Amino acid sequence: MAHLSQGCTVAQSDIEIAQAAILQPIVQLAQQRLGIPPAALEPYGHYKAKIDLAWLARQTGPNGKLILVTAISPTPPGEGKTTTVVGLGDALNRIGKRTVIALREPSLGPVFGMKGGAAGGGHAQVVPMEDINLHFTGDFNAIALAHNLLAALIDNHIYHGNTLRFDFRRIVWRRVIDMNDRALRSTVISLGGSGNGFPREDGFDIVVASEVMAVFCLATSRKDLKARLGNIIVGYTRDQTPIRASDLQAQGAMAALLKDALKPNLVQTLENNPAIIHGGPFANIAHGCNTVIATQAALKLGEYVVTEAGFGADLGAEKFVDIKCRKSDLRPDAAVMVATLRAIKHHGGVAAKDLDIFNPKAVEKGLRNLERHVDNMRQRFGLPCVVAINHFTSDTPAELDLLRRQMDRQGVPVVIARHWADGSAGAVDLAHAVVKLAESGTANLQFVYQDEDSLWDKMKAIATKVYGAADISADSAVRAKIAKLQQDGFGHYPVCVAKTQYSFSTDPLLLGAPSGHMVNIREVRLAAGAEFVVMICGNIMTMPGLPKEPASSRIDIDDDGKISGLF
Repeated sequence: MAHLSQGCTVAQSDIEIAQAAILQPIVQLAQQRLGIPPAALEPYGHYKAKIDLAWLARQTGPNGKLILVTAISPTPPGEGKTTTVVGLGDALNRIGKRTVIALREPSLGPVFGMKGGAAGGGHAQVVPMEDINLHFTGDFNAIALAHNLLAALIDNHIYHGNTLRFDFRRIVWRRVIDMNDRALRSTVISLGGSGNGFPREDGFDIVVASEVMAVFCLATSRKDLKARLGNIIVGYTRDQTPIRASDLQAQGAMAALLKDALKPNLVQTLENNPAIIHGGPFANIAHGCNTVIATQAALKLGEYVVTEAGFGADLGAEKFVDIKCRKSDLRPDAAVMVATLRAIKHHGGVAAKDLDIFNPKAVEKGLRNLERHVDNMRQRFGLPCVVAINHFTSDTPAELDLLRRQMDRQGVPVVIARHWADGSAGAVDLAHAVVKLAESGTANLQFVYQDEDSLWDKMKAIATKVYGAADISADSAVRAKIAKLQQDGFGHYPVCVAKTQYSFSTDPLLLGAPSGHMVNIREVRLAAGAEFVVMICGNIMTMPGLPKEPASSRIDIDDDGKISGLF
């Protein structure tokens, strides 16, 4: 969401700033900045391109340093994490470090729902902003098609005799759409007579919650992608024997639909620095990281790579470490914790309408949220950390000094970042702080749990060590399912927690740094292709709904094709 920082006197919207940018042709940028030859690019117009996987596989130079950007528990508009990734990447390039940023693709759900866009903001954006936010290169459509092809094959197989002996009550593969639509959470399909199949209950998830999305983001090659797709469990027989996508011979066609999508997308920032944007799972209902392929490509192409993990560090950073790093051997060299004084006051109990009012007591109280996230980053994940304060004009020196003094006691540097208003110039101090941390060699990545721990103990470790909970709970049916997954040989999988992003607890209204609470597991889903177990906690939905006044009501296009309302 647009905001004014000190020194910024004209309030332009994000889309107005993006539309005024002078973009460099992507083939030229790729060759000059990254050494990618034109033959290794597949342009999508003048300013977007996909990078050839075979060419990437031949790059054998040393990896750059990996910087993870995460955030405190956010307010609904977010705290500017993506904006900070872009601003930091531009600033690192500004001080002479060849840097590539690696981001997720936006989902149309939040674009038309709450956020109105997710390509950064102000003078720290990736462009072409409209393309990235709306359809980009069609990756999400390909993922949805591959997912829904598998759904269609299941019901087609049942219609033509059901030789695999699907138990209608135990089909676990739902359909997906890349839109917030609460009316599709629970549905009944195949109505209208015998020619349409056998009626049964079904439902939709949003594309970013699809296991195909998770597989897509964790796969390291087409071969790995196809193997993972084949391992997806779509249902069970009456004796609870699992039925996989490979039993339907679906993996080849699904991988074919993802042929071009698997190639990472190259775009640029407003300052004409390279950005790879690829994959896009949410961190509150999925693992929240861009593709392994994109991150590994960026590490071969740049001296520094700046990437993000979704939502707060209790969700995105935990999954980045315990799922993505565990499975890919990626090892961050430093972390950036993004915060705003507004969010800190929010966690100090201040109402949304009063967040711009001077209130040092609320800052002092709300700092507990930031402190826990920083402690988790350093003590639980083993990563040196700098706090980046995304600056608003309402921030006062007294409140900022209070924040600095408190973090100084923990030995954590705090940097005020003004990249929204000033672009790379506003994040130079942050860039220098990141370089100092990354080159200190103090990173020692740690996992919250070990592979050999049971699924229950893994979930308990996350809840007690990261969330500050006293314990976890589940009803007898959920406990039985967890025990069955353990018995069936899936106990070595990591755990992917789905819960609210607004709190360390499962209650979005429980702010700050709550302790001693219970984390209730409402549902368990096996993602055998992605190779993790999803623990759904609290009231989180894998199909979100639109707000009363969705962002779509402000999005428009004129007769000349100029889009407005994205921000």
